[in-house]
Amino acid sequence: MKADSTRRVLVTGAGGFIGRHVLSELSRHSVDVVALVRDTGNTNLAALGSEIFQLDLQNPPDNAFDLLGRPDVLIHLAWGGLPNYHSLHHFEQELPMQYHFLSGLIRAGLPALVVSGTCLEYGMQSGQLTEEMETRPNNPYGYAKDALRRQLEYLRATQPFALTWARLFYLYGEGQAENSLWPQLKLSVRRGDNTFNMSGGEQLRDYLHVTDVAKYIVMMALNGADIGVVNICSGKPISVRSLVEGWIKENGWKINLNLGYYTYPDYEPMGFWGDRRKLDRFLNDIMDSE
Repeated sequence: MKADSTRRVLVTGAGGFIGRHVLSELSRHSVDVVALVRDTGNTNLAALGSEIFQLDLQNPPDNAFDLLGRPDVLIHLAWGGLPNYHSLHHFEQELPMQYHFLSGLIRAGLPALVVSGTCLEYGMQSGQLTEEMETRPNNPYGYAKDALRRQLEYLRATQPFALTWARLFYLYGEGQAENSLWPQLKLSVRRGDNTFNMSGGEQLRDYLHVTDVAKYIVMMALNGADIGVVNICSGKPISVRSLVEGWIKENGWKINLNLGYYTYPDYEPMGFWGDRRKLDRFLNDIMDSE
C-alpha cells in the first residue's frame, strides 16, 4: 500500500447511514477520498472534503477504475433493496450487478477491497457466532451477501487481491433509517408519547455504535487488511429490552415501554451475538505496530 499522503480510498454507498460515518472517519486521515454516490447534490458529503463521483453501479463504464483515479482500496458499502430482507431483488438483480461492478474493478487493477457483510449470513444459528462457522442464510438478503462473498473468494484464485469481509451485526447512531429502533424511540420521545411500542424485548442481540463500526472499517482499509471474514460486533449479548431501557436512562427520558406490541422477527433466532476475538487480534496488531 502507498503512504497515507498518496493513498486513494474509494467509498461506495457513501451517502448512506454507515457511509457518512466512514467518510467522517476518513477525514481524520491524510488520504484522498472518492465518495461514490447516486446523487451528486449531497452537500453534506462535500463538507467532509471528499471528491464526489456519480456512477450507476448497474451500468459502470468499462474504464471505471481509471475514471475513479485508480484507487488503492475500495470500501464497499452500497447495497439496494433494504430493509426488505425477503425481496427476491437481492439475488435476482443486486447480486449479479454487485459482482459485475466489483470484479470489473479488480480485473482492472484494484488491489484491496473491504466489503460490508451481514450477520444474517449465519441464518438461524443461535449463541455466539464465529467466523469459522458454516453460513446458513435463510432469507434472500443474507443469501445474496453470502453468495457475493463466495464469488469474490473464487475470483481471488485467478485474480489475487486483498479481501476483508466485514460481517456487520447490529448498529445504531445518528443518521439511521427512520424505521429502526433507535430513531423510532427518539421520535416517540419528541412527540411526547407516554409509551413506546416494541416487541417483548427478550431477544439477545449484539449492538455497536456506528462510529465504532466506521472506525474499524477504516482501520482495515488503511492498514492493508487481508483477513477474510471478520465479525464487526461488540461481542456482548444484550436483550433488546435492556438496550432500550439503557437509552432511556442515559438520556433522562420519561417514557414507558409497551412490551409485546410487536411479534418477534421470523428471520432471526431469539439469541445470537458475535465472537470478536479475530477483530480484537487485528486491532491489537495495529496498536503494537504503532
